[in-house]
Amino acid sequence: MDRPDPDFDPVREGFAKWAADSAYMLDAFCGVIEESRPATGVAEFVRRCFADGDEALPLGPVRSGAVERCEALSIAFQLLNIVEENTANQIRRRAEAQRHERERGLWRHDLGDLLGRGHDEATIRETIADTAFEPVLTAHPTEAKRSTVLEHHRAVYLLLLERETRSFTDIERGIHAQRLKAALQRLWRTGEIQLERPALDNEIRTVFHYLEQVFPDVVELLDLRFQQAWRDIFGSGAAAPALPRLGFGTWVGGDRDGHPGVTPEVTVRMLERLRAGALRLLQTRLGQLAQKISLAADGEAIPSGLRERLASTASLLGESSRAAIARNPREPWRQMVNLMIARLEQTRLGRDAPGAYAAPDALVEDLVALEAALAEAGAAHVAAADVRPVTAQVRVFGFHFARLDLRQNSSYHDRAIAGLLAAAGLPRTDYPEWSEAEKLAFLNAELKSPRPFTGVHTRLDGEADMTVRMLHGLRGHIERHGADGIGPMVVSMTRGVADLLAMYLLAREGGLLVETALGPACMLPVVPLFETIDDLSACDTILDGFLSHPVTKATLEHIRVRDGRATPECGVTLGYSDSNKDGGILASHWGLHRAEERLAAVACGHGVRIAFFHGRGGTIGRGAGPTHAFLDALPAGTLQGRLRVTEQGEMIAQQYANRVTATFHLERFLAGVTRTSLLHRGGPVPPHPLRDVWQEVVTRSYEAYRTLIGADGFVDFFRAATPIDAIEQARIGSRPSRRTGRTAIADLRAIPWVFSWSQARFHLPGWYGVGSALDGLRRERPDDFAAIRAVLPRWRFLGYVLHNVEASLMMADPEIMGLYAALVEDEALRDRIMATILAEHARTRDAVAALFGAPVEERRPRILRITRMRARGLDWLHREQVRLLRRYRAAPDPKTPDAATLDALLLTVNAIAMGQKTTG
Repeated sequence: MDRPDPDFDPVREGFAKWAADSAYMLDAFCGVIEESRPATGVAEFVRRCFADGDEALPLGPVRSGAVERCEALSIAFQLLNIVEENTANQIRRRAEAQRHERERGLWRHDLGDLLGRGHDEATIRETIADTAFEPVLTAHPTEAKRSTVLEHHRAVYLLLLERETRSFTDIERGIHAQRLKAALQRLWRTGEIQLERPALDNEIRTVFHYLEQVFPDVVELLDLRFQQAWRDIFGSGAAAPALPRLGFGTWVGGDRDGHPGVTPEVTVRMLERLRAGALRLLQTRLGQLAQKISLAADGEAIPSGLRERLASTASLLGESSRAAIARNPREPWRQMVNLMIARLEQTRLGRDAPGAYAAPDALVEDLVALEAALAEAGAAHVAAADVRPVTAQVRVFGFHFARLDLRQNSSYHDRAIAGLLAAAGLPRTDYPEWSEAEKLAFLNAELKSPRPFTGVHTRLDGEADMTVRMLHGLRGHIERHGADGIGPMVVSMTRGVADLLAMYLLAREGGLLVETALGPACMLPVVPLFETIDDLSACDTILDGFLSHPVTKATLEHIRVRDGRATPECGVTLGYSDSNKDGGILASHWGLHRAEERLAAVACGHGVRIAFFHGRGGTIGRGAGPTHAFLDALPAGTLQGRLRVTEQGEMIAQQYANRVTATFHLERFLAGVTRTSLLHRGGPVPPHPLRDVWQEVVTRSYEAYRTLIGADGFVDFFRAATPIDAIEQARIGSRPSRRTGRTAIADLRAIPWVFSWSQARFHLPGWYGVGSALDGLRRERPDDFAAIRAVLPRWRFLGYVLHNVEASLMMADPEIMGLYAALVEDEALRDRIMATILAEHARTRDAVAALFGAPVEERRPRILRITRMRARGLDWLHREQVRLLRRYRAAPDPKTPDAATLDALLLTVNAIAMGQKTTG
């Protein structure tokens, strides 16, 4: 192990490495461009974009080759992203190797922190056993890159990594250089943009890529790192417990909110594909394990527990066990693995096949017994290195690979019920128009009866048909394979208790209600999604009414018993994107913070453990932020050992495309959820003394934000001053960008809303309204402003939000905003809205700087360095995009724009997204 270097400075060395590797990568790329298209001047253009000093000459418009320049910048930005990712990983590894520091959020730091706070090993073990984390892959339309291009990016990353870890001879260095040139040439000659909107099958294939090719190796590395961190903290003789419960979820194939392509058949087929993929993976991993554990033993040398398990397993399989036993005589550990493989083959036939595993826990039992037998035979290292990682993979993937969530909008369910009422011949079928009280009275009466509205031969149409067929499909899957692979039924835009109880009525129609000792219960949990500011304000009242309902009580108890839990659990999904679009960043974050407190209190009052599902996106305006800071900012007592988060759009590739990055990302969540849950065991804490002051700040911010988006002509300004029309044409997701066909902001999904503002460098959702609120406080009540500044380093929630606001401000650029605003033809409208936005930007910048005190150059050198290096290339791209927007919008028929102009415009969208490392 390296000895600690007292002069090691991770920031300084990181910058030096980043600069050197960036220069190396850009030089190699420019060399490839010159070999391919030497006459266009593109390589020289790229060099000037990233040059320092006198070489950094102004970049003006070009007469030809604009498309090539745009493509080259897009690739150059992605190469810089790859370099930054690798630099972060390598500097982190250097720090770990020297024990120079324990990075916050990783196991070694967080275990040591808990020990230092007085929590003993037994308590930490207990917390780990009670902790579960589940990232959920969504398919929101924000991934601007083709899947083929993502593969090329990974190839470049691996070559850069190989350069780090190998000592080359001259010949090997030359070969490596040629391989890098080939990878860059493939990237340069491959089209960056989607030629057509990806089909749902493409998104499904992407999910399976991560499940099959990335996550299994990541789980193995996660477990090995956890074992080593445990030994480091608790001593080399301490056997590490199993990892906290990690699982994966996905919305692809199950999220039908505004997505007509997600049919009942798609959902059922996705569930079957996930199960088949999981069984295939586990068979492969067991086969690899069998190749490794070739230990020989005979007679009494075989541990007794292993002898007994071999005999009982062979008896279960009957005749089919003979080949598995005969294949490796005198190698009992291998024979046991062979029998496990045979049982898995039977499991693929169905749970009732002879010898089939009834559940993944039975396979885990076999693997744990195998570990114990190896340890008993003196091969504990083999058990830890070879068997335990496979056990971890079974615990993570089970026989379902990932849980498939089912999401639909509450208004869709209303229309489905109206269709059922019509099919049943009832006199009143206008259910969507009923008041909340009318709906509740109807639902309460109906849920007392097991009788469905329709029979198997009743003809249904529209929403009723789609919903009932989907629920029947779920019932069939549960009967065949159990419910492990099916996630919650998420009701988006939950406005009242009736929206949740409606799911029970529909479940009755689809055969998902079962009779229990407590009355009718649903076989799957129903979960609200609170998205708007108004919904967040009312969420505790809604949850209280929902948890009080007898069907909910019976459902939670039914699932508790089925899953072997100690207490009933209730999930709640929180939407960051729509609440931000609705009320601005301060109102959104404060509304979510307060909602979590109130929801946790309601759940506690009902004796239910609450499990929050945070619908965070990849930008500040959609809830993004550093993992450890996000967890630290959660209200005390609200993280109770359960956490789900969405992984959306381009963030999936950024976090998971490379295994080392994915491992660190998941380790931060696993370690962070464990640590934070233990710290939250004390329950709620007294309100912060400045809570009322901050509430006033939030109210002012909300009013300023609502005044802007409600201003006369604002929608026209937004549609002209951002590339929203081009983004709506972008082929970056199978789901439409609007819930319906209307052009109102309320109908626009939050993702293209944020994406549009970021493309035009307003980044408005990440900061607007903050300046008015803080500046007003500073002028009118300077003592309160000073008090806020004083507590900022200690009030984790406030620090997290304002650091994110500052990051958005650093990405915003008033000069670029002006370029896009010039697209607004109504001069009076343009001047009025821009004056308001620029004044607020200045107020926000000054107020945030006053709160933090120290210059941003000292506090955030990394983001400044990144922004400055990309500034000249981005500036050119923005000007090119504005030029193309003018041409695109000047088309005689807006419904049939020039295809070449649209493709060029979408190239700029892609390149600017790469330059800022974000879409929506």
